[in-house]
Amino acid sequence: MATHSGDCVLAIDQGTTSSRAILFDAAMKIAGVGQEEFPQHFPKSGWVEHDPDDIWSTTAATMRAAIERARVDAERIAAIGITNQRETTVVWERDSGKPIYNAIVWQDRRTAKFCEQKKAEGLEPMVAEKTGLLLDPYFSGTKLAWILDQVDGARQAARDGKLMFGTVDSYLIWRLTGGQVHATDATNASRTMLYNIREGRWDADMLKLLDIPEAMLPEVRDCAADFGTTRRDLFGREIPILGVAGDQQAAVVGQACFRPGMLKSTYGTGCFALLNTGTTPVVSQNRLLTTIAYQLDGQPYYALEGSIFIAGAVVQWLRDGLKLIRQASDSQELAKQAADDHGVYMVPAFTGLGAPYWDAECRGAIYGLTRATGPAEFARAALESVAFQTRDLLEAMHKDWQAAATGAPETVLRVDGGMTANDWVMQFLADILGAPVDRPEVLETTALGAAWLAGMKAGVYPDQEAFADGWALDQRFEARLDPDLCEARYAGWRDAVRRTLGPIG
Repeated sequence: MATHSGDCVLAIDQGTTSSRAILFDAAMKIAGVGQEEFPQHFPKSGWVEHDPDDIWSTTAATMRAAIERARVDAERIAAIGITNQRETTVVWERDSGKPIYNAIVWQDRRTAKFCEQKKAEGLEPMVAEKTGLLLDPYFSGTKLAWILDQVDGARQAARDGKLMFGTVDSYLIWRLTGGQVHATDATNASRTMLYNIREGRWDADMLKLLDIPEAMLPEVRDCAADFGTTRRDLFGREIPILGVAGDQQAAVVGQACFRPGMLKSTYGTGCFALLNTGTTPVVSQNRLLTTIAYQLDGQPYYALEGSIFIAGAVVQWLRDGLKLIRQASDSQELAKQAADDHGVYMVPAFTGLGAPYWDAECRGAIYGLTRATGPAEFARAALESVAFQTRDLLEAMHKDWQAAATGAPETVLRVDGGMTANDWVMQFLADILGAPVDRPEVLETTALGAAWLAGMKAGVYPDQEAFADGWALDQRFEARLDPDLCEARYAGWRDAVRRTLGPIG
């Protein structure tokens, strides 16, 4: 294990709506935080884009802010860890570093028709076997193909070796190192629909299917590895980048879900639940994803994943779209004003439905409206939708795990992300699941996971076992609502989803 000077680690947490940087001290406690929101671009219905320059500028600014607020000299930073919004796709010129198009965000659905065509050709089983993913516009591969098809001269430039592709981690590494390193880690690679998760390489058949030149792809490394050093002008010294993981996998690490059967769910813009399956990839029979949870010393560890596109974003909609609340925290008090049996269901399919339904074309709907329905019922239905969708995921995971392994997965769900600060949502989640929900002391588990990967590689943080032993509980939420009422409410949710998925009119 390499040892680097310094005792702190700077974690970059580049998300969908904001960029953050958190400086962790020698004891893995938060010493300083910087955060900036950046614009979202919606050129057409179902399209979501970011300006790559916004991603970079806010990342650079928040790194400086975190260091300044921690009052730590850059000499004390042993390493940098990166975690990022996954699947979001950037293509830039090799020589200039200039992006040729906006970043196409993971939520974007513009390639839905292409995916449906390939499904009709019977190609989804091949895609699932190689990549663990489904043929869905969620993933990077079809976004990359779209950029190459739509930007004048891009296909030829790619064949000539003049273009580079990366998920956000790769783009940040490229910018941080001054164009010296074009790399990604195994978890981000596993979300591109171009990477063979069983063989650990870019897959020739997938590249052929989407007409992607391999020369434009980054080198794939472990999650704890050498990703180069930062430009000296950024911090006054070069700092090694030693840890990288996609945001949901970084949360698996930060939650210390290292044992097969352990479950975590992260609540940010979307919701993402992962079940550790160990060194064996489990093929889902319930339309979940098989993905790489983390990779250390060349050994990949796998997970089943369920992805919900809209979680915290539904609260943003209550605030910015309906203007029912002034700030996100107001949703909790408003929801409490609605009765337990209010009968309103919100299916937040603003950009389609993710697992286990995978319908890119359906859109959001609200059911059960009466003259008595008001803002409280809207708020409660919005928050409840997050719990209902989580149960959908966990039921599918339990079926897949029990079919592939001996025994059942753990019943306790470890949660993290901004929405977990809402006690009402966490209690309702425990009620609907009929199982304990554990909220850790450190809610910034995504950034903590990236920091631990980098700090462990640098030799300043403990090994995997000691890190897991240090996981600390803040609060456990136990189910307490009447089980019969919970089952009736969940049955109503399933009926609402069925109606949403069905034809309109």
